[in-house]
Amino acid sequence: MQAVMQGICRNGQLFLEEKLSHDLEGKTLKVIIVESEQPPDRQKERFFSLVDGHSFVLPEDYKFNREDLHGR
Repeated sequence: MQAVMQGICRNGQLFLEEKLSHDLEGKTLKVIIVESEQPPDRQKERFFSLVDGHSFVLPEDYKFNREDLHGR
């Protein structure tokens, strides 16, 4: 299992912004620390502007055709 979570370090302890799943109880976890370069709100704005730049509107009658995609 892999997950990306945010937290804050206070007095040498890491506090996560959300709770971990009960399925992880008693398991040993590996933690990778990446210092956030921007405040979370700024990161969110940057992400959504990136998504907006690559988004487009599909016609209302659009239907995904898996067979056509795979050339069957």
